[in-house]
Amino acid sequence: MERSKDVHQKALAVNLDTGKYGTIAEIGAGQETARWFFRVGGAAGTIAKAMSAYDMQVSDAIYGKAPRYVSRERLVQMLAHEYRLVVERLNEQRGAESTFFAFANTVAARSFSRNVNGQGWIGIRFQSAPRAQPSQIDIHVSLKGAQATEDQETLGILGVNLIYGALHHFDDPDLLLESLMDGLYPELLEVDMIDFDGPAFTAVDNRAMALRLVQTGLAPAAMFTADGEVGHVADALYRKAVLVERSRFRPPTNLTLNMLECAQRQFCAEREVNADNVVVLSEMTLHNLVDGGDVHLQDFIDRADLLCGLGKNVLISNLGEYYQLAAYLLRFTNMPVGLVLGIPTLAAIFDETYYDDLPGGILEAFGRLFKNDLRLYVCPGLRADSGIDTADSFLPAPHLRHLYAHLLENRHVRALDGIREEYLQIISHEVLKKLHDGDPAWEACCPQEVVTLIRAKSLFSAR
Repeated sequence: MERSKDVHQKALAVNLDTGKYGTIAEIGAGQETARWFFRVGGAAGTIAKAMSAYDMQVSDAIYGKAPRYVSRERLVQMLAHEYRLVVERLNEQRGAESTFFAFANTVAARSFSRNVNGQGWIGIRFQSAPRAQPSQIDIHVSLKGAQATEDQETLGILGVNLIYGALHHFDDPDLLLESLMDGLYPELLEVDMIDFDGPAFTAVDNRAMALRLVQTGLAPAAMFTADGEVGHVADALYRKAVLVERSRFRPPTNLTLNMLECAQRQFCAEREVNADNVVVLSEMTLHNLVDGGDVHLQDFIDRADLLCGLGKNVLISNLGEYYQLAAYLLRFTNMPVGLVLGIPTLAAIFDETYYDDLPGGILEAFGRLFKNDLRLYVCPGLRADSGIDTADSFLPAPHLRHLYAHLLENRHVRALDGIREEYLQIISHEVLKKLHDGDPAWEACCPQEVVTLIRAKSLFSAR
């Protein structure tokens, strides 16, 4: 089928297709999706029911109770209830020639009483063929409109795009994902999580689709939980202290893992940190490969698999600078945030050329980076003369030394303790070269679990 990008054409095409029939249920920001189908005409051919249960007691009576009304749990309740009803009531009459669907959203949009960016869950449960078992798509959206009317218009268009995409492009998930932004712009929203489930998507790897969101700029980051599943960053970090180590992890070495272990121990011992309320993330960035670059998604997935196999949560972002990463994390928590890095990375942070695009240069970047309760845990590094550099002995350019002394004195920068000195000789790109060259010496630089997985899966062209 030829792809349509116009929201009017999409809504009308669904309305005029007598083989598609379903329910639209919306909580939050009005009946913006349903309105499109009524606006273009012919909605009686598509919509069995359009409804909204704004009152909490009414919503609970229909869908059951939920701890949070704007949540994935509530979305799933809505989709299950509405899909069951449409099939029960209409299957005998038109099930042989129709594919049924239920669309739902539960959104907290900007309002007079809530002057913060909106966010919510949107989904569709649908049949890919008459009387087929249902498939489902769940997405989370963060809204950026300056006014409620902007968010409402965005939600309506996104809803039409999702319904049309699910019904017409379920066999091409990449196209379906791309089509979600038809008629929309990144300045209006982020689609920061998507999950495909059911018989129409048996060949879909949700991790690859999560990375596609990042690659295409729909989301700043994707998260994989330690069990290998796609996670939702906002939910995972909500009111949690967060510790992050950025690395290529190609492969994860004894040094990178020792750094994270020592930092976690030190971070959890801090007076301001509740050790039972900490999320630890291993983060990789593909920011330089966004916008058409040659992103080897499977390579990122392989590295994520290695880290998940070690019990780590993984974040993959397109956030290049550390101040961008910090700002992203601080969107979701007001608890302490720690970043784990080595001396070479600390030197790069103090390289002013990285901040040429900021009007305030390095001072603006540091103002963003050290906003709220953020601290750097700096691993020592070997010097060329075999000495050891630490956070306490590090010297930036002369005109920046007073700035660094201020950060050190106020404990925004902290020396990382407990690192095994023999691990400081491990240089990740040298390990990778030995691995490529078939030099077995690389194995001594990595945990045995990593060696076993790399060998078993022939990762990084292991020989």
